[in-house]
Amino acid sequence: MPSAKTDRLLRAGMGLLMVLLVYVIYAAIHERVVVAGDDAPTFTVHTDSGRTISVPDFGGKVLVLNFWASWCPPCVQETPSLSAFAANYANKGVVVLGISVDKDEKAYRGFLQKFQPAFQTVRESTVHEDYGTFMYPETYIIDSRGRVVKKIVEATDWPGAPNRFSDWTDPKLGKYIESLL
Repeated sequence: MPSAKTDRLLRAGMGLLMVLLVYVIYAAIHERVVVAGDDAPTFTVHTDSGRTISVPDFGGKVLVLNFWASWCPPCVQETPSLSAFAANYANKGVVVLGISVDKDEKAYRGFLQKFQPAFQTVRESTVHEDYGTFMYPETYIIDSRGRVVKKIVEATDWPGAPNRFSDWTDPKLGKYIESLL
């Protein structure tokens, strides 16, 4: 039977190990979450249209990087306005890239066929991890130098937006984007 002193030492050691474990988990997660002001993690993808898009080398344009999935209701809801946004800014120095995290290619292709997004798309399973993205939709606005200037998390909008989903046709967002060009 252990003595009271041994029992206290074991408890203190277990407590210390627990604190250390929590710290290591926090540090690992915190290190991988990209926020406004960070340099965008580099990646290169080949879109469904055959275009190659890289960060930070994407032609000096503003990149709107949207992580989404076909099974995500807010993603489905925002797709028409994101398409309108992409069409409106296509010739103004803005590239919209939608990266689907769908594992099921058939679901991904069905989504594209149904919604016909007016922006570049790719089904890719690792880039979102580099950004620390695990809830969808999540969008990063990246300036021409490769710096994240705005992060739009899930279904939360920029201040003052009337809807719980991202309305990419909101004039406030348009003014913000134009300030980056």
